[in-house]
This record gives sequence, structure tokens and C-alpha cells, in this order.
Amino acid sequence: MKENLVAGWIAAWFALVGQFVFFILVAIYTGEWRYVMWSFIVSMAAGVPSVIHVWQAQKKANLNKS
Repeated sequence: MKENLVAGWIAAWFALVGQFVFFILVAIYTGEWRYVMWSFIVSMAAGVPSVIHVWQAQKKANLNKS
């Protein structure tokens, strides 16, 4: 079965960066900067493991290709 790593990378980077940027925009709009603090914590908790998992899957796929 072929893995769709492009979709994995997009989802992982959205979890890491996209949520944080979205909540920065919300904070700018509302003036409540606590959104940024909490979104940073959630983005790191969800994004870092996602990026690591996809990175390991990419390395495994590259090894199998060779």
C-alpha cells in the first residue's frame, strides 16, 4: 500500500504552524492575546509529534525506495 506522505506533511505543518497563525489572527481581531498562548501550547502538543511521525515515515519510504 502506498502512503500519501504529501497529505501527511500538509496536515502536520498545518497542526504545527497553521493553527498558531489562525489564533494570532483571532487575537489581533479580538485583542485577547491569551488565544496566542493557548494555541501555541496546543500547536506544539499536536504539531511536533505529527511532524516527527511523518518525518520517520518519509525516511522509511526513502529507504524502501533504494
